[in-house]
Amino acid sequence: MAQLSDDCFAFGGALMSVEEAQALIAARVPPPQGEEVVPLMRARGRVLARDLAAPIDLPPFFNAAVDGWAFRHADLSEGAPTALREAGRVAAGHMPGRPAGEREAVRVFTGAPMPPGTDTCIMQEDARHEGQYLMVPPGLKRGANARPAGEDVARGSLALQAGRLLGPAEIGLAAALGQTGLAVRSLPRIGVFSTGDELAEPGHALGPAQTHDSNRATLLALLAGLPCEARDLGILPDDADRTAAALAEAARAHDLLLTSGGVSTGEEDHVRAAIEAGGSLVFWRLAVKPGRPAAMGVVGGTPVVGLPGNPVAAVVCFLHLARPLLMRLAGAEAAPLPRYPAVADFAYRKKAGRREYVRVTLRRDGIALRADKFKREGAGLLSSLTQSDAFAELPEDITAVAPGDAVAVLPFAGML
Repeated sequence: MAQLSDDCFAFGGALMSVEEAQALIAARVPPPQGEEVVPLMRARGRVLARDLAAPIDLPPFFNAAVDGWAFRHADLSEGAPTALREAGRVAAGHMPGRPAGEREAVRVFTGAPMPPGTDTCIMQEDARHEGQYLMVPPGLKRGANARPAGEDVARGSLALQAGRLLGPAEIGLAAALGQTGLAVRSLPRIGVFSTGDELAEPGHALGPAQTHDSNRATLLALLAGLPCEARDLGILPDDADRTAAALAEAARAHDLLLTSGGVSTGEEDHVRAAIEAGGSLVFWRLAVKPGRPAAMGVVGGTPVVGLPGNPVAAVVCFLHLARPLLMRLAGAEAAPLPRYPAVADFAYRKKAGRREYVRVTLRRDGIALRADKFKREGAGLLSSLTQSDAFAELPEDITAVAPGDAVAVLPFAGML
């Protein structure tokens, strides 16, 4: 991965909006250059490195889209049923024996090649027989129930664009085009720290003033669904020198570092100073709630994102800062977080000039999606993410929400 300059994220404002932060990432982080070819069955979750042009038509030949009968549309009568003689049978995977003659219908099955001379099919459910004749009702359009060669993807056309995150549909399309492997971007290496003397590893006994570390587990789980190689780097103590040394060492072996905690203005918050000691920092006090205290900078050419220590704030800042930065490093095309319209079932007041993410539960009311505010507040309530369904996104210019107002919701199912 390309190293960044220490001042590549320079920004002079006191508070940064989500859009400003993401625009800065898009403008200042260069796309990656490394790539490798992986077997198709191991390509899920990777980012396509090169455009894939279709080497063949898909489908590769003119074929029946239904089980039924194929015939020439020119033989049909207008406004009245047409009697056709049955002549022959073509199953999927087999070639027709001969061209269809005038006023003949050939039995075909889904995926079978259309017999030469035929251009239209009737579904078996829509046809009836009178003696040895197949009766075709009027109204069928030319080409009905038949798939031309290249109808899905034409030979030589762009099937998949570089930067595409590969999922089951993309892998299936590549397989249909005969591919056994794909060129994908190298996975960025992401190192994850937690910070704070108050943290203990899960499974270890808690000291009298400690709590088990949850943020690192949450972040590593979020990273597991993204195109990267995530590494657990443990817990940093509340020590300025040791924090600075650990970040500097980790920067040499990673393409992005994530920390949680230690980015506010307290005397025991050392991450900000550690980034400044090893490189350059822009203290991104994002204009969001929860999640305003967040730090971003560069240490040894490696970007560092310092997330808040409160669990919900850490998740919000991860989604808006760390995720787009990671996707940029992975070479993935930009994709916004999923948002859906909903109707508020709650009243709420907020400050202008700050975007807020309110935890809500969702329910269907006919065709409308209704959002009700989670009963408790607080960025430290990790259980609120398991007992609600989404974030309601309240823009900077909104100061109040009343029941019945339209709101946008970001469902956890599409993000977490």
